Amino acid sequence: MNVIIVGCGRVGASTAAELARAGHNVVVVDRDPHTFHLLPRTFTGTTVLGIGYDREVLEKAGIAEADALVAVTSGDNTNIVTARVAKETYRVPDVVSRIYDPRRADIYRRYGIQTFAPTAWSTSKIVEFIVSPQLEREVAFGNGEVQMMEAWVPKHLAGKPVSDLDVPGEIRVALVVRMGQGVIPVSGTRFELDDQIHVVIHQSAVERFQKMMGWKT
Repeated sequence: MNVIIVGCGRVGASTAAELARAGHNVVVVDRDPHTFHLLPRTFTGTTVLGIGYDREVLEKAGIAEADALVAVTSGDNTNIVTARVAKETYRVPDVVSRIYDPRRADIYRRYGIQTFAPTAWSTSKIVEFIVSPQLEREVAFGNGEVQMMEAWVPKHLAGKPVSDLDVPGEIRVALVVRMGQGVIPVSGTRFELDDQIHVVIHQSAVERFQKMMGWKT
């Protein structure tokens, strides 16, 4: 996976380091060369000096081949402009942006940009959402604490009650799409192979959901 991290502060550096350790190709962009010292000596990615929303800088960072971009500078305006350029101009599949002002965050989610508040997310959560190919994020609520996600039912859940995936306050199957028809699950509804499900998940329960789906041990 090719990931661009714009902003090499504490969150950006730790996210870049974690992704690189997992074997992903990571490029870190920052306008201040002194911030790169926050990256560990073992960091295997590359760095690019420049402003994150500058197209020449982004192209030097390899945005044409990027699978994901994370904008975590200290400024909301820089983050959102960078995210919109990545999403709208370069069609980067996964774009995540840190927004300090929650009122603005809701607006930008409508552009298909995943936003999060610094107090609500940690580095591990950012990485978790970027590197979970089985999950497709549809919409976020609040400051990103709750997500509506889309996934396909794995074989081991076929025939099992939908309620097996429900965890009060953490995970709720809101909709099952079966052969093109939407079904709101009720007591007794069971999964079938090739069902597509839309699940409401609290950010703290993503790893638990991945384990229940058999994607993570």
